[in-house]
Amino acid sequence: MPKSTLQIVWFKRDLRVHDHCALHTAAAHGPVLPLYILEPELWQQPDLSHRHYSFLAQSLGELNQALLDTLGQPLIIRIGNAPEILDQLYQQYHYDAVWSHQETWNGWTYDRDRKVQTYLRAKQIPWQQPRQFGIVRALKDRDGWSRQWNQFMSQPVLPAPKAQAQLSIQTETLPTHEQLGLQHDGALTTQKGGRSQGLELLDSFLHQRGEPYTKAMSSPLFAFDACSRLSPHIAFGTLSLREIYQAMKRQSDTIKALPRGQKGKWPSALRSFAGRLRWHCHFMQKLEDEPRIEFENFHHAYDGLREPEHNETHYQAWATGHTGYPMVDACMRALIATGWINFRMRAMLMSFASYHLWLHWRPTSLHLARQFTDYEPGIHYSQCQMQSGTTGINSIRIYNPIKQGLDHDPDGIFIRQWIPELRDIPSHSIHQPWAFPDKLNGYPTPIVDEAIARKADAAKIYAVRRQKDHRTEAQAIVQKHGSRKTTERHRKPRPTQTQLSL
Repeated sequence: MPKSTLQIVWFKRDLRVHDHCALHTAAAHGPVLPLYILEPELWQQPDLSHRHYSFLAQSLGELNQALLDTLGQPLIIRIGNAPEILDQLYQQYHYDAVWSHQETWNGWTYDRDRKVQTYLRAKQIPWQQPRQFGIVRALKDRDGWSRQWNQFMSQPVLPAPKAQAQLSIQTETLPTHEQLGLQHDGALTTQKGGRSQGLELLDSFLHQRGEPYTKAMSSPLFAFDACSRLSPHIAFGTLSLREIYQAMKRQSDTIKALPRGQKGKWPSALRSFAGRLRWHCHFMQKLEDEPRIEFENFHHAYDGLREPEHNETHYQAWATGHTGYPMVDACMRALIATGWINFRMRAMLMSFASYHLWLHWRPTSLHLARQFTDYEPGIHYSQCQMQSGTTGINSIRIYNPIKQGLDHDPDGIFIRQWIPELRDIPSHSIHQPWAFPDKLNGYPTPIVDEAIARKADAAKIYAVRRQKDHRTEAQAIVQKHGSRKTTERHRKPRPTQTQLSL
């Protein structure tokens, strides 16, 4: 094929044609080759799983149809390592540029992008990487970050591309789960991928389901319906965050115009939701600025604190939902089956593992990553470290699983749904069923004493915080990663504890 203005648009975790800056801009420069590279090595990483691949495959199917409907060109799938695939395509078609959205993802993709950059620079091929989130590359500090986020989210949503002449380029078939070595992981009713699913969820949340969001998001009894459930669609990019934000703003303006008596709880719900859209990018910015936090403690004073004491028996009990604490186990079993649990329960699961069981956050965070269909590394590892006390800046908060159950599932409805062994336990004792050993039906007694473990392990964390040099590094972490309450440079930022639940 002779040299032309051919543009490669490399789809990663932006599986849509609407509000896709890379696709929109590339189409203005010449004919587009829409490319998805299936990288088998990526799917061997310990944070990915069967449920992630199912969501991906469903989303790619809809993306292919959307490209045919708008661009007139199907998605080209190639299987292999990205630099090699890009070199093969260059040898065949001599494209002029590669376009892809900026990606802040796991350590493997970070290393892969550096290899791709080396290859493209050697070939003198431009690699254009526009933003798709409110994340700023090469950020010097967080002053003014919120203003930049608002400006980006307020920019016009980009239309889908117009039709072009179809290119005759061979595609490949996605491998099966089995071919990638992805074993079924206990998922029963995980969310389906694809833009159509995301649009339905967005519409139903903003106009029907979302009114009780502010309070209902804390309880697994209500959160499955009252939360937006958009997080996997944001993670895989079937919808853009900007689309969601602007749809929320339109609905908020509509609610504001209603008479006072007709607004209901919607104003509070939409404010809460808007805040969590901002927190999405706030946490991802942390990983963008410091990729090491996927693997290392935020604060180095905690290095070596938990590593020598890994208890595999405790880990397996926690990972399978057999700790003897009903709220912990019900949440873990629900997560394994559905791929989702609300934020407060995510925090409780991580807190229980890190404090009561004294497990290091790295293996437990990988287990949770494999369960969350909406796994987003930038959010995930920051939150896991925050709930483990290793950021050095956030308040130490240790969730009491008995209290969480009493507060958010007082009658044990959620617990009985996911732990059928406890169906015969009276409601007044469902959160401490060990009082009825003859009715446990094989359910285990508590793996640790909650109060004793909580007190002992909190003491270990506070002892580190009292060390002589702890404050100096903590201040540096706040300066680099802390949220700003103001854009004025003379105001000092404060560490923030937050909840993120979409």
